Amino acid sequence: MKPMHVLLDPALKKPIFQQIADHIENQIVSGELAAGSKLPTERFLASSLRVHRTTVTKAYDELRANGFIVSKQGSGNYVRGDLWEMPGSSSWRQYIQSGALRPTLPMMQQLRDFSQDPHYINFADGELAEELLPNTMLSELLRQYPLNRWLGYSNHLGELYLRQTLSKHLQDEYGIKAAPDQILVTSGSQQSLHLITQSLLSYGDCVGIEGPSYFYAQPLFQSAGIRLIRLPSDEEGILPEAVSDLHKRYRLKMLILTPTYHNPTGTVLPLSRRLRLLELSRALNIPIVEDDVYGPIRLDGAPPPPPLNVLSSADNVTLYLGSLSKTAASGIRLGWIVGAVPVIERLADVKQQVDFGASTLLQQIADVFFTSGAWGEHLSRIRSEVTRNRDTMAEALRTYCGDDLEWNLPQGGFHFWCKVKGEVRDSELFEQAIRQQVIYVPGSLYGAEQGHIRLSYSRVNRDEIVEGIRRLGETLRKLAKNS
Repeated sequence: MKPMHVLLDPALKKPIFQQIADHIENQIVSGELAAGSKLPTERFLASSLRVHRTTVTKAYDELRANGFIVSKQGSGNYVRGDLWEMPGSSSWRQYIQSGALRPTLPMMQQLRDFSQDPHYINFADGELAEELLPNTMLSELLRQYPLNRWLGYSNHLGELYLRQTLSKHLQDEYGIKAAPDQILVTSGSQQSLHLITQSLLSYGDCVGIEGPSYFYAQPLFQSAGIRLIRLPSDEEGILPEAVSDLHKRYRLKMLILTPTYHNPTGTVLPLSRRLRLLELSRALNIPIVEDDVYGPIRLDGAPPPPPLNVLSSADNVTLYLGSLSKTAASGIRLGWIVGAVPVIERLADVKQQVDFGASTLLQQIADVFFTSGAWGEHLSRIRSEVTRNRDTMAEALRTYCGDDLEWNLPQGGFHFWCKVKGEVRDSELFEQAIRQQVIYVPGSLYGAEQGHIRLSYSRVNRDEIVEGIRRLGETLRKLAKNS
């Protein structure tokens, strides 16, 4: 089959699949590819362009959606034979490009595609490995505790039995005092953030977040017209005094923070800074959203300071976000927001407009998980196994990347935050690592300066950790020699 020559530029903001689709579309429009002509197979085109097959699949899907090509069962993809006979046919591109929600960043799309390929060593995803998921435990629990509650639409706040269970759980585990009517059950922390942007913020508002931060990579803020303002940080987390200065410049409407086992840096904000931050929050009338999804994943060292919610319980200046996605499974999309009753009611009203409440089936499963004592047993196992993974990665980093990377040992969470010692462009290191079938998250996606990478140790086994870090070290040394 004749190769197709496509000039791809990884440095462009446009995704690779879109570059391929645009090139083929131009060939069709110009007549270079005639109506009815057969396109290269996905495997052949991926091989000739040296890209992943899923990238070509997405390009063909795009062309198909826009009406330029058709698929024939068992035969392949063809340029539409009636393309120029259908002037009234609709192209979806104008709708895709004009939607309210912005597309995921191209590099994040690449990571999403590669993370599904078992041939790649995955240091990108911050989720539990399959062998750590509580599948067997939950199956046994459901045999002991049959699901015999209501499976219709949920209460607008979430089922009362689960909110009562969460109220006790939060008090026992973290010292958070929250009555059931101060808790909103959501479909995970991502939805919690979406509800906050839709309910409590307006287009053009400025929100302070840690720099760097996982939230930089989330288009939901930009889609809502929210401007993210970077709060300066050091090795202990954000610098509270900067909040006052930035508020004078930007009139901050809210702070969204991860004070415990921050993503991606792993830092734990000291008690003194937490207290000072709350003082400023009260004085400047800036509420704080506290994302604590990694809070339960303490691996070793001293326990972290109390959540901001506990330290500010008297004046309700915080919203506290929790989730089961990191401690149970990423597919169990169940989370909660704790806050003042009027705020929770407002968030619940918007949630009802979006999805009529969280899944009642998942709420029953979560309730059994907590009330049976299984959650504590499962969490102990996670901590033990994830600690071993972290220690394996630390040793591998010392062995294979000691001259090329700097890092601190995380006391909790799922990630190492590393700084490249030499001068290496993020995009170049990322592309070379992919060639070695290793994926991670470049720090630039989180708003960090060039030369930072996040390595997750929760999803991979220990043999993969050692081999992946060996390949990464080899890649770093090759790039250093060529620079």
